[in-house]
Amino acid sequence: MNIVLIGLGMVATTHVTAIQSSNQGLTLHGVLGRDPVHTANFAAIKGTHAYASVADIARDGSVDFVILATPPDTRHDIVETLAAAGKPILMEKPIERDLTAATKIVEMCEKESVPLGIVFQHRAREASIALKSAIGLGALGEICTVELRVPWWRDQSYYDVSGRGSYARDGGGVMISQAIHTLDLAMWLLGPISTIQALMRRTPLHELEAEDWAGALFETECGAVGTLMATTAAYSGEAETITLQGTKAAAHLGSGVLTIKYFNGETELFGVASTTGSGADPMAFSHVWHQSVIEDFAWSLSNNQPPMATARSGLRTHAVIDAMQHASRTGQRVEVSSCN
Repeated sequence: MNIVLIGLGMVATTHVTAIQSSNQGLTLHGVLGRDPVHTANFAAIKGTHAYASVADIARDGSVDFVILATPPDTRHDIVETLAAAGKPILMEKPIERDLTAATKIVEMCEKESVPLGIVFQHRAREASIALKSAIGLGALGEICTVELRVPWWRDQSYYDVSGRGSYARDGGGVMISQAIHTLDLAMWLLGPISTIQALMRRTPLHELEAEDWAGALFETECGAVGTLMATTAAYSGEAETITLQGTKAAAHLGSGVLTIKYFNGETELFGVASTTGSGADPMAFSHVWHQSVIEDFAWSLSNNQPPMATARSGLRTHAVIDAMQHASRTGQRVEVSSCN
């Protein structure tokens, strides 16, 4: 399949490496960035075509799907052009800056019957899949409590990039830019969050408009209660974790490894230890998970099946983050919007 990458920021090389490492018949057909000179240079280095505009991509009948990796505030017009041309889209998280804007993009693609997938690559990890299976088989029993932790670090230089950590470009701070992956993974495992209380703040460690620390208490539709802590102000950064307590076992997911401890004394381990970009280098992670997501999206198009992470499931994260922002402003417990 011929793939075009739109957006040549820090994650672009990860996508290119993922495509070029695949043996599933995937080809990097072209790229498009904001700066024509940078686009031309990037294309020359990667051995592909430099497009001049989104309209050119939309008109190109040889393009099978597009990977969209631009900042959230640029998405609407790009998706509108691609969807009108019937081009399937695999989109980096988040979908847009808030639930309302994200829903418009999803509905735009649904109206045109254009497949839209979201890059939530943490779902592709072996340990994540093993935990999903264990929960589905009832190995943990009824899930009682959930603990989500994202103790990451970013240098101030990260936020010195124009618009980063702002509501106008990104839609917020640590929750929508970093912790969204752990939030998505938790709901992929357990189902939607129903109500939430939250506190979101900017610490003295960073200068940015939005939050670099967030904490929350929440309830899930499956009946579990949980806590969340997410920050980019935890020097020097540690791996994000998900800890579940069930009526038959406890499970801990972190650094790509799943540990399940059963009440009968048995312990199971799954996965391989790996980094996820928790420290000062945001790109300190393997391209392999992105490769799995891209290959899955190509497979979903060939077989007319939903991708690993559908756009509708992606809206759930926006609903929770919107609810957290409202709860933090008002000091009240907030019901999370349904995204069905």
